[in-house]
Amino acid sequence: MDVYFKKQITYQHRGHSFTFDVAHTLFSSFDVDEGTDVFLRFLQPNAPRLILDLGCGYGPIGIILARLYPQAHVVMADKDMLAVRYARINLAHNNITNADVVGSVGMESVPDEPYDLIVSNIPAKVGDAAIEQDFLLEPYTRLRPGGDYWFVVVSGLNHLIPRLGQRHQLKLKEVKKRAGHSVYHLHKPEAADA
Repeated sequence: MDVYFKKQITYQHRGHSFTFDVAHTLFSSFDVDEGTDVFLRFLQPNAPRLILDLGCGYGPIGIILARLYPQAHVVMADKDMLAVRYARINLAHNNITNADVVGSVGMESVPDEPYDLIVSNIPAKVGDAAIEQDFLLEPYTRLRPGGDYWFVVVSGLNHLIPRLGQRHQLKLKEVKKRAGHSVYHLHKPEAADA
């Protein structure tokens, strides 16, 4: 047994059952958090082939997407090495073979590929500058033309996200606001759409 292990939680989504080991000190170690739950219910990707889960934590979003889109490859990234360890444990628990986990502060160690879909439950406590650079601008540059970035934030960030979208001429759309969280969608236009 891993010395950091706290408990195992279960989660149901679109007819699939998932189990996640969680560790002490990791985000949302009691249950899948409300932001992730709201996000997964409203996420509507278009048959992605390459997916990035940025700030994956112990892995619920990336693992669920890997199961729902078996033709896709999922890269899961987190700055916290304990989260990386538990995301890898949870890949094995859920028999997911089409995903990898990397330790990365923001995008710095994420494979430099054009992603069809990037997803994130953006951490509120990293600060406005880090949210702007590491969780908005840099992921957007890594989207392929025609790709989509879906993310969820706590409602306390609703003052910041639209302002950043305007500052950088990004067409952010608030898809859903519920239970203290907001889900956003950002589409990267194809050259002809721009």
